[in-house]
Amino acid sequence: MRFSILPAFILLLPLGEIAGFVIVGRTIGLALTLALVMASFVLGVVLLRRQGIGILRRMSSEGRNGVMPGRDLLKPAMTVIAALLLIIPGFLTDIIAILILTPPVRDLVWRSIARRFVVNTKGGFSAGPKHDFRDRSPNSKVVDLEEEDYHREPDRNSPWSGKHLGD
Repeated sequence: MRFSILPAFILLLPLGEIAGFVIVGRTIGLALTLALVMASFVLGVVLLRRQGIGILRRMSSEGRNGVMPGRDLLKPAMTVIAALLLIIPGFLTDIIAILILTPPVRDLVWRSIARRFVVNTKGGFSAGPKHDFRDRSPNSKVVDLEEEDYHREPDRNSPWSGKHLGD
């Protein structure tokens, strides 16, 4: 049986956060612990407002236009993710958010993401590592379609064609 780390992480995260509250609370006291949690919340909200939903719209727009979202979009997108993690109360999510905001982690994520992009452009395909769009191997992640492969004429006998709606 294949074990995935993500479900285990999601299940253990609340326990880790509670343990973090206990450890930090014993070390610096209740008032300072609550102040740290509130400060990380405020910082997360400020970062989220600064980046805003505009970055997600921009990424979606570039994707629809056939442009691979570039590295210049990675920084604001990861800042949005870090802001959301800062808003979640807890010290483990804050540590993950701080890691996401560091340039070496961003570079690692970019290298991981860039090789998975395949963008269909008017002149052919562009991607992280170059994939041959003529590759017909069963493991190929690229599907090369001609217009006749995805275009079909409407069926006039279909009840959904609109012909029968006004009758």
